[in-house]
Amino acid sequence: MTVFHRNEQRGELPELLRGGVLAIGNFDGVHRGHQAVLSRALEIAESKHLPSLVLTFEPHPRTVFNPEKPVFRLTPAPLKARILEHMGFNAVLEYPFDRAFAGRSAEEFIQSILIDWINVKEVVTGFDFHFGKGREGGPAFLLDSGGRHGFGVSLIDAFRDENAYVVSSSHIRTLIANGDVVEAAGLLGYRYTVEAEVIHGKKLGRTLGFPTANMALPPEVQLRPGIYAVRFRRADGSLHDGVASFGYRPTVTDNGAALLETVLFDYSGDLYGQVCSVSFFGFLRPEMKFDGLEPLVEQMNRDTDEARALLSGVKPLAPIDQYTAF
Repeated sequence: MTVFHRNEQRGELPELLRGGVLAIGNFDGVHRGHQAVLSRALEIAESKHLPSLVLTFEPHPRTVFNPEKPVFRLTPAPLKARILEHMGFNAVLEYPFDRAFAGRSAEEFIQSILIDWINVKEVVTGFDFHFGKGREGGPAFLLDSGGRHGFGVSLIDAFRDENAYVVSSSHIRTLIANGDVVEAAGLLGYRYTVEAEVIHGKKLGRTLGFPTANMALPPEVQLRPGIYAVRFRRADGSLHDGVASFGYRPTVTDNGAALLETVLFDYSGDLYGQVCSVSFFGFLRPEMKFDGLEPLVEQMNRDTDEARALLSGVKPLAPIDQYTAF
């Protein structure tokens, strides 16, 4: 699959990608609501034998307008692109979003991007998609533009879960911030996953019999500090069950930076420098401060047993989960 960065490659798209079916949106999280839009685009592309494309924007628009409070991204751009590839898309078009782009008119968006650049034949997006300066472009504008320029438009209604609640990225972010990774997985359709480079730590875990793979997550990540049952994917694709601590290590550190520390079950090896991923299957307990290392080790043993038990019976929730965590 091609990931096409508009700011890095000038001129037209490769001919084999022009004239396709285009899903438009930020798609942060690629959750079940997004999947309804994306699946419809894939269906149309297959039925009409056209390329399947996704147009998304980087960085997230909310981060551009409020850089002091960057958005907690459920799926950073590289992970999102891989999920979209797994779903079957031929290309992801990452368009740079800045204030100048936000100031373009809706008609300019249609003409310069959809017509001149992509030569789109079908557009699929959510019912509430707005674009152009002041959000002047909406569903009616898009439908009218399709009629004038000769491309089809499919607007997908809001996707609701089994409890009739609308699935949204903001709600999933709140669940993760509360440590409710199980309910978040139900809305995502897969286990919440982070990825980062494994870095050196103080190696205290090794001396306690619990060597850890340490990752520094972006500061905007709002994962609840605590202990989780996880699955760890190494850079070579191999998987290991484990137990992870996210937080500030109050027993051994004062004012430390937040760190994700994963104990991999049945593995010993050098992971430093590898970009690996961690998928969260269950919240075990909050982060705690212990009165010394001995009670900390006792609790870590209990955490390990609980994580092993939780992970022993897990099954994929959906095809994306099969790709990310199995």
